[in-house]
Amino acid sequence: MRYTLALLALVGTAASAQQTPQTSPAPSAADAAAARAAANAAPDTPGTGAFPAIKEVDPTLADHVVYRPAKLDALGARKLGVLVWGNGGCGADGASARFHLAEIASHGYVVIAPGKVMSGPGASAVPRPANAGPRRLAVETTSDQVRAGISWALAENGRKGSRYYQRIDPKMVAVAGHSCGGLQALQVAGDPRVGAVIVHNSGVFTDGSNPIAGLTVDKSLLKTLHTPVLYVLGGPGDVAYPNGTDDVRRIEHVPVMLADLNVGHGGTFQQANGGPVAQVAVQWLNWQLRGDAAAERSFKGKDCRLCTDTQWTVTKKRID
Repeated sequence: MRYTLALLALVGTAASAQQTPQTSPAPSAADAAAARAAANAAPDTPGTGAFPAIKEVDPTLADHVVYRPAKLDALGARKLGVLVWGNGGCGADGASARFHLAEIASHGYVVIAPGKVMSGPGASAVPRPANAGPRRLAVETTSDQVRAGISWALAENGRKGSRYYQRIDPKMVAVAGHSCGGLQALQVAGDPRVGAVIVHNSGVFTDGSNPIAGLTVDKSLLKTLHTPVLYVLGGPGDVAYPNGTDDVRRIEHVPVMLADLNVGHGGTFQQANGGPVAQVAVQWLNWQLRGDAAAERSFKGKDCRLCTDTQWTVTKKRID
């Protein structure tokens, strides 16, 4: 199937010809442009956690965007966790999920996305115009660039003079990503330093195709998982729904949970503080990386909080 530039710009993704189309009509170019303009005009948000977050480009990692608590001293003895992120569309805009990533950072994480600030406050590049013609389905960032965030954070943790010196727990490292970036997260998930994985609106192509230039994946990638993994999908109207649900069906060797919210492929990334999806992500990270018992109750047991929330549909294996 062919996707208009407006749809690609709106959701930052690519799909194979055999995937199920979204149930709602694709937005017009004008609607997509208006949505982008509104999103760009919205100010950055500090998140709702105990440690209000900022977005910045660290001079020691100039080709990435970093989200972190603004006042690191406020952490006290609490150690930072690390989340590395794959951008939607494998794009080079490290601010494309800024509300979601700032929300996670505000709960005591340093979050690292490859690319530059290309949207919202502080944008250093003009977004591609809606009338620029067909967009080639190709990665602008790679899984190696996502993985580089881990090496940088752990190196900064050990470097005297770094603002992160001895503030990071090397055992609290996670990877996540949206759409094409979710496939990058799966590529990084086998790294032994990774302790938690979240795949948003994504999954390995069921037909074995690789329609995105620069990205090659197949279902054998799932065998590299060595930690529990959370898939977050956007309902049957999510273009990644067939792929993500098939991944979950195939994964048997590690705990896996599918949390499905009927909001489509774009998730809730553009909602205030990342919307309900960001809250689920925070809870998963707090449970998997910090052993937080309160967060655990969102996922464990037949009466888990997500299980009993009528907005969500839950499938899980090896969780209870």
